[in-house]
Parts: sequence; C-alpha cells; structure tokens
Amino acid sequence: MALPEMSEEQRAAALAKAAEARRVRAEMSHLLKTGTLTLAEVFERAETDDVIAGTKITKVILSLPGMGKVSTKRLLEEHQIDESRRIRGLGSRQRQVLLDLFA
Repeated sequence: MALPEMSEEQRAAALAKAAEARRVRAEMSHLLKTGTLTLAEVFERAETDDVIAGTKITKVILSLPGMGKVSTKRLLEEHQIDESRRIRGLGSRQRQVLLDLFA
C-alpha cells in the first residue's frame, strides 16, 4: 500500500505533532527518573493526554528510579504484562499491581 500524498502544510503539521509527542514523552521520562512524577500521576495524566496514554509501559517502568532493562523485563513477565502494551491498554488489575509495586 502506497503512502498517502500529503501537501507541504500537512507534512509540516505531522512533523510538528510528532516532535511535540517526543518532547512530552521525554519530559515525562525525566520527571519519573528524578522522582518529581509518580506512576499514579502518569496513569492519571493518561486519562486526558493521548500522547502519554500511547506510551509503552516498558518505557515508563524503565524511567522509574532503580529499574533497568532486566528488572523491567522480569517484572512484566512475572505479572503477565506484554512488553508492547501501552498505558491505555493496561487492564485494571495490571494497573493496580504496578501501583502497588511502585507506591
């Protein structure tokens, strides 16, 4: 399937939207690493912010203090959460388990 034809204005708007999404995710990651933002606050923001809601849970957990790639992978496997799951795709049980672990 071919990509749709876009005007220069549409292309510029799409690039700006993507850059803004990357900025928001980077800011969220930084705030989590410094402890300024909690996991509960991320879940709360995801209710109204589509960019945060579309962030993969692996990236969010990796941003938490003390979590590395291996510990994140083990944690997700232990609680049967797919690594590619996004915040908006988490079930209520999965959210609660993560909130209990990182309270």
